Amino acid sequence: MSELLTALALAVALEGVIYALFPESMRRFMLHVLEMSDNSLRVAGMFAAVVGVAAIAVLRLSF
Repeated sequence: MSELLTALALAVALEGVIYALFPESMRRFMLHVLEMSDNSLRVAGMFAAVVGVAAIAVLRLSF
């Protein structure tokens, strides 16, 4: 459970850094996301989830 909470905290921290370093780009990105269809968001979300799980599996197996 602590690994999950650590991973969530790291994700929040990394997102915060991106917003702090590139506020205008993030604003444009959010506007772009708001214009996307539900299906496109769903596909992008599933793709990100699969890539994330695969990355975790590779990291766990190699270390």
